[in-house]
Amino acid sequence: MSTKEEVLEKKEVKSKASKVHEIVLYNDDYNTFDHVIETLIIACEHTPEQAEQCALLVHYKGKCTVKTGPYKELEPRCGKLLDEGLSAEIV
Repeated sequence: MSTKEEVLEKKEVKSKASKVHEIVLYNDDYNTFDHVIETLIIACEHTPEQAEQCALLVHYKGKCTVKTGPYKELEPRCGKLLDEGLSAEIV
């Protein structure tokens, strides 16, 4: 039989391990809309419509969350964005 403290501790550990992260894409003055859209389609598996909407949000708002999920799944995607010269980070 476990105590309340043990149960709370197990839940806390589980929630940290399964935390959802985001890739945030930032605006820059170098990349074209077409390049950003094509890169989002490839790196984040966006539809053309999703990629275009994200590109517009980045342009007008300065940043946009382009993908969410576990860190392990986002890391290679963010790497592809960075390799293509985009400004992005996982938060």
